[in-house]
Amino acid sequence: MQLSSLLPALSWARTYNGKLLTQDVLAAVIVTIMLIPQSLAYAILAGLPPEMGLYASILPLVLYALFGSSSSLAVGPVAVVSLMTAVAISRVSENADISSIEAAIALAALSGLMLLAMAVLRLGFLANFLSHPVISGFITASGILIALSQLKHILGIEAGGHNLLQLGQSLLQHAPDLNAPTLAIGALSFMLLLGARRGLNPLLHKIGMPADRAAIWSRTGPVWAVLVTTLIVWGLNLDQRGVTTLGTVPAGLPDLVLPVVNTELWKQLAISALLISVVGFVESVSVAQTLGAKRRQRIEPDRELLGLGAANVGSAVSGGFPVTGGFSRSVVNFDAGAQTPAAGLFTAFGIGLATLALTPLLAKLPIATLAATIIVAVSTLIDVKTPFKILRYSRGDFAAMMATIVLTLAVGVEAGIVAGVSLSILLYLYRTSRPHTAVVGQIAGTEHFRNRLRHQVLLSDRVLSLRIDASLYFANARFLETCVFRHVAECHKLNDVILVCPAVNSIDSSALESLEAINQRLASAGVTLHLSEVKGPVMDALERTDFLNKLTGKVFLTQYQAVIALAPEDFDRLDH
Repeated sequence: MQLSSLLPALSWARTYNGKLLTQDVLAAVIVTIMLIPQSLAYAILAGLPPEMGLYASILPLVLYALFGSSSSLAVGPVAVVSLMTAVAISRVSENADISSIEAAIALAALSGLMLLAMAVLRLGFLANFLSHPVISGFITASGILIALSQLKHILGIEAGGHNLLQLGQSLLQHAPDLNAPTLAIGALSFMLLLGARRGLNPLLHKIGMPADRAAIWSRTGPVWAVLVTTLIVWGLNLDQRGVTTLGTVPAGLPDLVLPVVNTELWKQLAISALLISVVGFVESVSVAQTLGAKRRQRIEPDRELLGLGAANVGSAVSGGFPVTGGFSRSVVNFDAGAQTPAAGLFTAFGIGLATLALTPLLAKLPIATLAATIIVAVSTLIDVKTPFKILRYSRGDFAAMMATIVLTLAVGVEAGIVAGVSLSILLYLYRTSRPHTAVVGQIAGTEHFRNRLRHQVLLSDRVLSLRIDASLYFANARFLETCVFRHVAECHKLNDVILVCPAVNSIDSSALESLEAINQRLASAGVTLHLSEVKGPVMDALERTDFLNKLTGKVFLTQYQAVIALAPEDFDRLDH
């Protein structure tokens, strides 16, 4: 293995120059400004001290820059993973004598180790087991739960819960305790955030600012909301009137720590860590590939596993919680002109400086502002159009998506994602257990063979050509037997059966046994079995068995050759 494959930073570092440095530093400054309020907000969403959000945005960025494959991906706390962290650590801290901080650090370490193990085993393909409908449904439902969970900070009340019913009941129960100044701060934050997002971009573009710069400035709404509301709280002493603020945020860089080594704790966190790892990996790779496509850059899933695994281990040892690649910060990083992962190094440096010098200025920052920041950020995650689009195309995928949404809202995030993945796999097994098959015939005057139910074709009473439109494996092996003999029973003059295999990419041992049984039973009925258009890898596998020796018929290169050899008088014989 080449060292550059283990440490991708060596590849881009060789060609690094002053021009790239300037672009990366500019992007880092912009992303740093945006990340500070986001990191604080997501730590609060996870039920952790706000400074842990800053800690989770320093060393992870450095390690991802060294080991990751994307030039634009910005790693750190994100909304969905923060919500999953909150659920996991709250359950553990209730049942064990351990603090939420220790549980979060252990969760990050365990997630990181799992990702590193998957990288070593080259399991990047596991992301394929999370279908788009399941991920879309999970993110939509999580966005709703996240928004509801933050309403308590906007209203200035106490409330809790991990599903829709619990959150709704708790909010209604405590609604009479609403704090008017807190609500006013929250409403003002919403106005500033939405105004920056929807109105600032066209305004700046109208006064002549280039479109790319206008887009970047329109995403700085959280910074303005933090500045304005902090000054208002400080000037009017609203913290004396019930407005909850961050309070004292410890200054200084995080101390390096070792996660708690507790077998029972790690066993309790294992499932949560696995789900966080997979969901975070899928989200990160999706963002990285989307941005990489715009620059024609290749994103390697196995390298992403390595980068994200290192980032999470780094988060754990620096007192943070699970992290992954975030969409909004990565888009800002890309739009700001980041050219290499070095932008992440400079961003980490900027957040480190903020942690050293700016934390005293955050004491009067209202929690309601951070809650509004989270709600506005996750509003883009809630997708109400996709379910209807999927319903029109695939009822099975729609069922998987709705099951994920309903169970995430009704039970919780872990139940939702497990149910969605399980249902997707079951639906896949069901669909592939009954693959599409078609009796095919020749289109007159050509060598093409098509489904007799869709085209006018030439057929023969003596030859049955059955096309199998799927790979053959244990789940559909019996179906193949049933299908063949059902068609054979309908053809009383039959002499030959041809299995047409252009879509068969593999045949497992169960399916091979079924082919042997079909061959034997047809032979006993005086019918010969043939194969046509068998792919090279499948043929290689069959040649390693004695099936071809026992096959009563032949293997034909093309279906046209097969029917001309078996029943030339029933088909168009073309002169070449």
